[in-house]
Amino acid sequence: MTWRSPRRTEVAEQIYAEADKDRTENPHRYRFDAQRVVERACRRGEYTPEQFAPGWADGLDAFLGSAEQDGRLNAVGIRMALQSATGRLLAGARIAQCRAARPDLCDVALPPPIVIIGGWRTGTTFLFRLLGTDRRLHAPLPAELVSPWLFIDPDRPDPTEVSATASQLLHTLNPDMAIVHPSGPSLPEECVLAMGTDLRNWGFTSMMRLPSYAEWLAAQDFTEPYARYREILQLLARHDDRRFVLKAPAHTAELDHLIETFPGLVVVQIHRDIVATLTSGASLFAVYRSTYSDDVDAFEVGRQQVTQSELWFRRAHEVRDRTPTHAATFVDIDYRDLVSSPKTALEHVYSAAGMEPPDDLDGFVDQYNRANPRDVKGQHRYTPEEFGLVPDEIRERFALLD
Repeated sequence: MTWRSPRRTEVAEQIYAEADKDRTENPHRYRFDAQRVVERACRRGEYTPEQFAPGWADGLDAFLGSAEQDGRLNAVGIRMALQSATGRLLAGARIAQCRAARPDLCDVALPPPIVIIGGWRTGTTFLFRLLGTDRRLHAPLPAELVSPWLFIDPDRPDPTEVSATASQLLHTLNPDMAIVHPSGPSLPEECVLAMGTDLRNWGFTSMMRLPSYAEWLAAQDFTEPYARYREILQLLARHDDRRFVLKAPAHTAELDHLIETFPGLVVVQIHRDIVATLTSGASLFAVYRSTYSDDVDAFEVGRQQVTQSELWFRRAHEVRDRTPTHAATFVDIDYRDLVSSPKTALEHVYSAAGMEPPDDLDGFVDQYNRANPRDVKGQHRYTPEEFGLVPDEIRERFALLD
């Protein structure tokens, strides 16, 4: 079986054609020019580069350089990369400005969060969003993560309205994204959306082909990015005392920084058959990249998924081996158990978090499943062969890691 890029709708084809036309007529708008990105960010927010998050210059150069040299991006993809860089710089400046004007925001105490990690496609989203329906827990929405300064006051706007346009555009460009990873303004999302104000963000590597950026990222110190991540959560907690439940596979790669930033947190790691994990993850990445590139090599996506996952799991394994019991509480859940008995998985999580589960746990799960029926948009299908993955070789390679 050969992997094929999702078919584009007539509306999507028109958007891509218009972008191509604009690139031909206005090539300067599509140059990976760091200085132009900085000028645009400063002009949009009336900021100076000194107000951006520390370390931004190196991050911007690494990200834009890889996007230009490695990305194989179409015109829409170039726009997205440049807009993402501009937006993250602006976010860093706005958050810093907000904190400078309101020093009290830095004093907000955060109960140790519940953080869900693991490989891509291991059920992290299901467990995260299920827990997020508990009124005592705060599973952040996309707008809260991207623009936290909008939500520090009691008269905060509706976060589902703030980010509706961006979500609609993604689903217009690539309707298959709704199958492989349902998303939208009202669905809690991976908290790496809040990170990267210094252009250090593992999340970028899921959107496009960035091998040199990923290599650079693997050597970076994430101490400051995680400190800023905590500050973002403090902004969101200013008038909301719910305990955070967070989720991002990328935290698996930086587990040491996560534990240092949130002492006493509960880390829930979900484990799935490694072949299924890597194959499903490769399928997700390939579909996502096809939004922004017309040249997606499925075998290359498979190799990248193996390499990145091996790095992440090895790092997490080493951190867990040396982490004292008082620093973090770990909960390990098998994907098969999560699927067959969500109630039991929830009981383990609530016990580790020192919380009583909802009174009617069966009803709690059933209510979520009724509101979020599985495969309602279509079924996500994939095979290892589509991505050049050899199951026996993979299992041997990952035998001691997950």
